[in-house]
Amino acid sequence: MKGVILAGGTGSRLHPLTRITNKHLLPIYDRPMVTYAIEAIVKSGVDEIMLVTGGTHAGEFFRLLGDGHAHGIDRLSYAYQERESGIADALGLAERFAAGERVLVMLADNIFENSIKAAIDNYGKQEQGARIALSRQENAEHLRHLGVAELDGERVTGIVEKPENPPSEFAVTGLYFYDAAVFEFLPTLSPSARGELEITDVNNWYIEQGAMEYDVLEGFWGDAGESIDAYYAVNDFVRQHGANR
Repeated sequence: MKGVILAGGTGSRLHPLTRITNKHLLPIYDRPMVTYAIEAIVKSGVDEIMLVTGGTHAGEFFRLLGDGHAHGIDRLSYAYQERESGIADALGLAERFAAGERVLVMLADNIFENSIKAAIDNYGKQEQGARIALSRQENAEHLRHLGVAELDGERVTGIVEKPENPPSEFAVTGLYFYDAAVFEFLPTLSPSARGELEITDVNNWYIEQGAMEYDVLEGFWGDAGESIDAYYAVNDFVRQHGANR
């Protein structure tokens, strides 16, 4: 399995902080945000990674990470997303890197308290298809700003973005697992109303095929790019409790 870290986007929800740098280079406690995603993946046994970024600050990732060896990465590749065309579009840039293998995809602004290794191991046992990582969020108002899973026992039956009436308490985190079929489906996607190729459409396609499974992750999960308040809440948690334990 190979790892893909998505670190693009304009970071508009974190303005004005992101007027001077990519949001994934902002600090979380004592180091740049993107290094937490790298740490989570490497500590779980995946050491071949592609980082996808874009915008005017892309070169700063190379200055920070270099060849990746100092961060435990065996082989680090880079891809550049020329336009802000969505998460699914960014994933498409990793097709040649994946070379037919399964991929772990992680949004670089997602911070997890605990190790993600169990989810990786579970996907390794899965014969085909995709897998998502869920986090239980009891605050209904917060769920209205997230992607939320519809569940029927052990099955995922759908994912709804920013639902007025959340169908469950389980938010979809920015940690996804896909087999090679994802790169056949991506070219068939149409842009959403906001002009982007949406990762939720990818996940719902797998669900329609009956090929989606899930894990519920224990412990804290935070999207540091969700808002200024969320960014500082993640900072406070990591400062007090750490991450990727």
